[in-house]
Amino acid sequence: MSQPMQLLVRQKVTMVVNQYWISSADAAGVPGPLLAFAHQKRMKLKEEVNFFTDESKREVLFGFKSRQVIDMAATSDVFDADRTPIGVFRKDAVKSLLNSTWHIDAGGIQATGRERSENVAIARRFGGFLPVVGSIMEAIPWQFHFDFTDAQGASVLSVDRERKVRDHYRVTIRPDGQGRVLDWRFAAAITVALDAFQGR
Repeated sequence: MSQPMQLLVRQKVTMVVNQYWISSADAAGVPGPLLAFAHQKRMKLKEEVNFFTDESKREVLFGFKSRQVIDMAATSDVFDADRTPIGVFRKDAVKSLLNSTWHIDAGGIQATGRERSENVAIARRFGGFLPVVGSIMEAIPWQFHFDFTDAQGASVLSVDRERKVRDHYRVTIRPDGQGRVLDWRFAAAITVALDAFQGR
């Protein structure tokens, strides 16, 4: 694949569940056909999210499941409809104290993802300790973004959050230095996980 692949992930939040629509997108971010629909029950201690072909939820395409009760270093497996492994992602507990950091391993690609802006990362964590800053934070629709790079510094995945009526994420999948590309299903799974887990 010579050109980056674009996905658009749109979210709707309710009191009980989060719902996500994953579509292909063109270079301008205009959504194409629906690729998958995800339904995530909130406040589960051990996370499992299935992605379906559409909102009827009759056919599972893929999903992810955490290996243990969700904590700051939970590891999750991504699998296809037959439960065949696609990849693994894990949050780095220590490094995430200052800047949320994730490790991914899928299709021979190993990469680390971090929040693009360290200033935003720090402000989101420590603004609550200062009354004035905390009040400002509550009014700001944070647009935090993630970049995943491999050991050679190649950018293989970017997740850009756009605050709209619903949360929108533009996902860009790029070839690594050897021409390998992340499975779009894995990219969709880690994007939903970033949204769900970052809010814990």
